[in-house]
Amino acid sequence: MRQAGTFSGILSGGISGRTGPHSLPLARIKKIMKKSGEDVKMISGEAPIVFSKACELFIEELTLRSWMMTLEGKRRTLHKDDVASAVMTTDIFDFLADMVSDSGNGRVIPEAIEEGMVVET
Repeated sequence: MRQAGTFSGILSGGISGRTGPHSLPLARIKKIMKKSGEDVKMISGEAPIVFSKACELFIEELTLRSWMMTLEGKRRTLHKDDVASAVMTTDIFDFLADMVSDSGNGRVIPEAIEEGMVVET
């Protein structure tokens, strides 16, 4: 069985010295994984750990891009419209566009104006 290397830090730390500190509940991640399809029956102990780390990285990246939108608006509080703008201006978040497109605040994304297309979030 292939295991995470010592350089990854995914399996280091924790009480047992194996599981590591997780900010997302592994039981909840495992439950979501099982609900993803009828064919998913067994999940190894390491898989939710990897998903937990992936979720943390995803949240971190989306937050940083949203924070950039907050600063462009000369504010110090991140709003849902900032998240929507970050999603709409970042290609890797295209899969979330339908979720944030109905925010309807009428704010135009500056990068969209430069590219000749106006997108409202």
